[in-house]
Amino acid sequence: MGCCGSAHRAEHQNHQLHHQNHRPSLSLHQGLLAGGETPPFSEYSLADLRSATGGFSSENIVSEGGGKAPNLVYKGRLQGRGWIAVKKFSKLAWPDAKQFAEETRGVGRLRHSRLANLIGYCCDGDERLLVAEYMPNDTLAKHLFHWENQSIEWAMRLRVALYIAEALEYCSNEGRALYHDLNAYRVLFDEDGNPRLSCFGLIKNSRDGKSYSTNLAYTPPEYLRNGRVTPESVIFSFGTILLDLLSGKHIPPGHALDMIRGNNIVLLMDSHLEGKYSTEDATALVDLASQCLQYEPRERPNIKDLVATLKLLQAKPEVSSNVLLGIQKQEEAPPAPQRTLSRMGEACARMDLTAIHEILVMTHYKDDEGTNELSFQEWTQQMRDLLEARKRGDFAFRDKDFKTAIDCYSQFVDVGTMVSPTVYARRSLCYLMCDQPDAALRDAMQAQCVHPDWPTAFYMQAVALAKLNMDSDATDMLNEAAALEEKRQKGSGRGS
Repeated sequence: MGCCGSAHRAEHQNHQLHHQNHRPSLSLHQGLLAGGETPPFSEYSLADLRSATGGFSSENIVSEGGGKAPNLVYKGRLQGRGWIAVKKFSKLAWPDAKQFAEETRGVGRLRHSRLANLIGYCCDGDERLLVAEYMPNDTLAKHLFHWENQSIEWAMRLRVALYIAEALEYCSNEGRALYHDLNAYRVLFDEDGNPRLSCFGLIKNSRDGKSYSTNLAYTPPEYLRNGRVTPESVIFSFGTILLDLLSGKHIPPGHALDMIRGNNIVLLMDSHLEGKYSTEDATALVDLASQCLQYEPRERPNIKDLVATLKLLQAKPEVSSNVLLGIQKQEEAPPAPQRTLSRMGEACARMDLTAIHEILVMTHYKDDEGTNELSFQEWTQQMRDLLEARKRGDFAFRDKDFKTAIDCYSQFVDVGTMVSPTVYARRSLCYLMCDQPDAALRDAMQAQCVHPDWPTAFYMQAVALAKLNMDSDATDMLNEAAALEEKRQKGSGRGS
């Protein structure tokens, strides 16, 4: 429930108060924010990712591989935020944490609608993890080789080829031309059915490990000779994806080239297409695959030319990807709150920041009881200075001078000697008033870490999530807050 369970309260109070306040904001919603904005690249704690994946439960594994350097990809959900994909490397795959961080930050700067973008990483002891946008509609391999309802139609195959080529072109233009082990499992489909290229292939499985884990028959010949990946190697691997799209099955490049040279294109084509494709377009795609699979790297086309050719082959551009892929786009309306809301709950539900301000002023610090246990000996000058800063913040908060309140409350919070859920809640509202919902969400979560069962912390998270257009998550959080409030009222007769 929420971001921190009571069992982890002490750990989070120390770690989060001194570290998370200085990290970039982490705003997720089904992998994307409203309007298609991708979350900023951030560093995550191992505790965050362990919680998100259910303790790295085997039930949440969505991909595994890597041979001698095994790595796993988990589906996860950050509480109050959204779905993520977490790649967990084998122990000591990247011994140097600095090298791993530098590599991931380089890839983390990339942002494109054709990529399943990298949104974060984690270095904790020997642990090395990557965090990416979660793509809910499986891989190209699943749709091509293991389909249950229907095979991918021809127009969608052409779209996959173009979108992945565009992703590679973007990466190349941004100085990231090397993609490791490009194959049908690296092509993912987002919530709209659009094909995306996994960002994980932009980073090796290990600093000095293999760049290819697939069958050697599909590996670029120059890699077999010298163990190096070049931009031309990526073009070869792209050619194997074109073969997959044409045939609907794994065909070793050498065997496919023999079929092409023998003019047996019909035998190469996927029989499940039932002839529903343009022979002219199919021939053009076969020719592209043949060029990509040339033995000599210099004889392969560059990615820019591939994109230009594939654009000319596109069919049914007016039809959305989810229709071509044969999936239903999920557009669920956020459920209505299930409980009768208190005055605070009603104010949060209708996003009435003025009413929330009035309630927080009236409530004052009555919910801070038990969160600070300081002896008389600890009332040093520093303590008095901290309380004075908080007092100035309270005056500014009461007078609706929210920027001054943020500054004063920050002086109190940043020292970290004393903790106050009320200060976090008040500063959260100040951030909302200053149109900074990311910072508001972070503070509301901090309030919960200090006081795990405090309804106000959940209510403030609900408002911040709603401001971030994360309506479904906001409603869930509002319901959690109402449930906690109901439990509290039954137990003690007090409201939030």
